[in-house]
Amino acid sequence: MTHRQTTADTVPPTPTSAGDTHEVTNTEFKQYLVQHSSGRVGDQSLDQTSHPVVNVSWDQAAGFCNWLSRRDGLELVYEISNGVVASSKLEANGYRLPTEAEWAFAARFSDQGMQRYTWGDSPAPSADSANIADESAIKFIALIYKDYRDSFSLTAPVGSFTPNQHGLFDISGNASEWVHDFYEVKVIAPGVVETDPAGAERGRYHVVRGSGWKHSGLTELRLSFRDYSDTPRNDLGFRVVKWAN
Repeated sequence: MTHRQTTADTVPPTPTSAGDTHEVTNTEFKQYLVQHSSGRVGDQSLDQTSHPVVNVSWDQAAGFCNWLSRRDGLELVYEISNGVVASSKLEANGYRLPTEAEWAFAARFSDQGMQRYTWGDSPAPSADSANIADESAIKFIALIYKDYRDSFSLTAPVGSFTPNQHGLFDISGNASEWVHDFYEVKVIAPGVVETDPAGAERGRYHVVRGSGWKHSGLTELRLSFRDYSDTPRNDLGFRVVKWAN
C-alpha cells in the first residue's frame, strides 16, 4: 500500500548540505556491503556497476553513510545497533540521508519559484529529462508514459539525463530515494512556517521521495510526490549529503 500527499511548504535548511550529485551506485555501495545484489527483473540485471543501487533497506542506507563518515574521519550521524538505527545526530558533520525538507527544496526550488516537474511545469517530459516507465519499459511495466522513450527498460547509469537547476541528477526517474525522516501526515496551520523540520522522532515507515523507473503517472512524476516504505524495493535507492564545510 502506498500513500501520496503533497508536502507543506517549508523553509529550506539554514546550513547548506553538500553531497553527491547522483544516487549511490552499485559499485559504491558494494565497497561497504560486498555481497549486496540489486537483483534482476526478468532477463535484465539491476546490478550493473554504474546504475543506482536498489533493494537496500533504510538501515543499510544509513549504514553506508556511517561507513563513508568513518572513511573520511567524520563524526557519525547514525547510532546503529545490530544493524538497526537506534538514534541519529543530524548536527554531526558526517554523511547522512537528506531530510525530506532538504530533498524537496533541492528538487523544487528555482529562481522562477517551486517547480512541478524536474523538466519544468509541463506534465510532458522533455527529451532526455528522466528515466521513467516509458515505451522502452513496455516489456516489464503495464502502465507506461506513451510518446516518450528514454532507451532504458529498468535503471540507467547515474548521470545519464539532464540535471536539475542545482546540478543534481535523477531527482526524477531512475530510482526513488530514501530520505532521513520517519513518515507522518502532519497538519500545519495556515500561516505557520516550519524551519529545518526533520520529521517525527520515531515510526515504522520512512519517507520515500522522487519517481523511479517504474513510474509513469502524473502524480508520481511530480516533484511533490510523497511515498513511504519499511522494506527494500527494486525501484528504491538513495543519495547522501553532508553539511558543507
